[in-house]
Amino acid sequence: MAARSIASMTLSFGLVSVPVKVYTATESKSGVGFNLMHKECGTRLRQQYVCPHDGKVVERADMVKGYEFEKEKYVIFEKSELEALEASASHTIDIVSFVPTEAIDPIYLDKPYYLAPDKRGGKPYRLLQEAMKDSGTCAVARWTWKGKQHMVQVRAGNDGLILQTLLYADEVRSQADIGIEETAVQPTELQLAEQLIEQYRVDSYDAAAYKDEEKERILAEIDKKIAGNKITAAPAIEQPGAQVIDLVEALRASLKKKPAAAEQTSAAPRAARKTARAAAPTPEPVEEAPAPKRRSVRRAATEDQPAPARKTGTKR
Repeated sequence: MAARSIASMTLSFGLVSVPVKVYTATESKSGVGFNLMHKECGTRLRQQYVCPHDGKVVERADMVKGYEFEKEKYVIFEKSELEALEASASHTIDIVSFVPTEAIDPIYLDKPYYLAPDKRGGKPYRLLQEAMKDSGTCAVARWTWKGKQHMVQVRAGNDGLILQTLLYADEVRSQADIGIEETAVQPTELQLAEQLIEQYRVDSYDAAAYKDEEKERILAEIDKKIAGNKITAAPAIEQPGAQVIDLVEALRASLKKKPAAAEQTSAAPRAARKTARAAAPTPEPVEEAPAPKRRSVRRAATEDQPAPARKTGTKR
């Protein structure tokens, strides 16, 4: 599904104003949802709103929105009044500062959006994108959207500007509150852990290389159910009880295993080294010798992208 425009705004910094459009950047996909059904007749139940005073079902045409200003006291707003509140909101994304791109802790990053230039905004848009990319900075800005003022990060992506809402400080819990135990780390353990990290290390993250395997498993079981088979639980695997683990031995044993992710992502560096060797000048042979057998390397197969998510869920 293509990104859709949700708003036309003005990106402002200094005396420069850039007309932009805000686009959705993510798909609204969730896990496998199940409908609430009537056990006797097998029909799907409908969500209804019931008046607490007389117990009657309230039709949508009779519903309005209200704001609770005191306990059980509400002021009612008409649809035109709600639209007036939205129309009166600021339609400007005001940049307040520029900071190094890595200065914002990722824990504060919330929902991403794409920014695209609107009419006559192409030149200043590209200028801001290239300037931030060259300087290694991103912008911190204020953006009012749907009755809330957001602090946002505006950064330069490969294809354009990305706006990402930021959580406020009071929306993020302190990790110090969970009481993580302080323990000493030995130099030998640290060295082995760093070797293990290096073994699993890859140059970049490829989102397309991963899929929701749990969702696919459940959908496969649902297909069996549709075909008339009964779903049964797999035999439970007995989990070992709590035991004292020799951390050093566990690290050494882990180093003996080649991670699948490293095998898959190392194909490109191997190809690059092969190309470099082919481009290098060939030395004059000194004497003929039988060519050594090359050790074959099994490459991880690239799996197809998962099928689009099935729309099976309903609001409860």
